[in-house]
Amino acid sequence: MPTYEYACSACGHQFEEFQSIKAKPLTKCPVCKKKKVKRLISAGAGFIFKGSGFYITDYRSESYKAAAKSDAPAAPAGEKSGSAAKSEAPAPAKSESTAPAKSESKPSGSAKAAKK
Repeated sequence: MPTYEYACSACGHQFEEFQSIKAKPLTKCPVCKKKKVKRLISAGAGFIFKGSGFYITDYRSESYKAAAKSDAPAAPAGEKSGSAAKSEAPAPAKSESTAPAKSESKPSGSAKAAKK
């Protein structure tokens, strides 16, 4: 449910009201009780997506992330963190083939006859 901003043109009072989208705009001022209230156009709030696939940390500022990393407890000397343990055993490197590359020359006439 969104929060709407209102202003009274009679007394100048400005206030916010938490209402359903389907609710009708307010018309009566809570201070002077006159029916001179108008809903204001406002920027509103940003969207926060919730559910699977969205994480609260996606919306954190870079300064918050840096502070969180510095506050994180260091791993004891005998233990390694999960990322360090994974990088300990390097993956086998692909070796380049030492076999000579096939030439892309046109087959000779005898090769054509052998295929038939």
